[in-house]
Amino acid sequence: MHIASVFVSARRGAGPLAGAGLALALAAPLVQAQEPNALTPFSAAAGAVPPAPWHFSTLPNKTPTHFDVVSEDGRRVLKVEANDSYGLLSHRVQLPLNESTVLSWRWRVDQFVDGADLRTRTGDDGAAKLCVFFDFPTDRLPLLERTRLGVARSVSGEDVPSEALCYVWDGKEAKGQMLVNAFTNRMHMVVLESGPAAQPGTWVSERRNLLADYRRAFGTEAQGATPGVAAVVVSADADNTHGHGLAYFSDLSLVGPAGVRAEARPTASGMAE
Repeated sequence: MHIASVFVSARRGAGPLAGAGLALALAAPLVQAQEPNALTPFSAAAGAVPPAPWHFSTLPNKTPTHFDVVSEDGRRVLKVEANDSYGLLSHRVQLPLNESTVLSWRWRVDQFVDGADLRTRTGDDGAAKLCVFFDFPTDRLPLLERTRLGVARSVSGEDVPSEALCYVWDGKEAKGQMLVNAFTNRMHMVVLESGPAAQPGTWVSERRNLLADYRRAFGTEAQGATPGVAAVVVSADADNTHGHGLAYFSDLSLVGPAGVRAEARPTASGMAE
C-alpha cells in the first residue's frame, strides 16, 4: 500500500499492527534543525545508507523496500525500489505550521507498480509517495477515531500520528485529485503527478505550501486549529499487488518558522536511535 503503509492505521494482513506502520516511522529520533532546512539531505550520506536521523522501518513478515543513496545524473540522490515489499524512511521534526512552511523536492518514477489502485485496499501500493505527519490533538477527534488511534498506539507502544498528508506520483489517477486512503481516513493523499513523464528519466520539481494543503485535507476536522509538523516520510510498497516499483528523490527541503528544537543520536552504522 504505497505510503499508505506509512500512515495507515488499519492494513490487510497487519491487523492491529496497521497502526504500527505509523508508529515505526515515529520511532525515529528528532533532529536538530539546520536553518533554513529542517531535513538532513540524502546527499550528506557517506555511503549508500541514508544519513541519520533518517530512519528505516517496516512491518513484521514483510520484505523490506530498499532505500539507497546513489549517484544519479552526477548527484547523490535517494533510490527507492519496492519489490513485493513494504517500507518507509522517516525523519522526525518539530516544526510549527504556518504560511511560511514549505516542502520542496525533485523526484522521478522509472517504473510504476502494475495493478496499483489507490482507491482499493488490495491495490494500495505505489512507487513514490512523500508524506507529512501532523500532531493534531487527539482530544479533538471524534470518539471512534480516538478509539482507533488509541488501539494503534497501545499495540505499537508508540505515538502514532493523528493526521497524515501524502503527496503521490501515481500511474493512473488524475493529477490534482485528493483521495482518502482506503484503509484509514487519518491519511489523505494528493496526486501531484500522473503517469510517465513526457521524457523517460525526467526529474519533476515540486513545491508545496503545507498549511494550504493541510487546510484542504483536514480543514473541516481541524475547525481552525493548526497542528505542527511531526515527521516527513518517504515510502514505496508493492506488497499487496506483489509488483515492482522504482523511483528517485532528490534532497528534500522543509522550510518554516525558526525555533525548531530536537535531538538525534546517530549510531556507528549511520542510522539513528
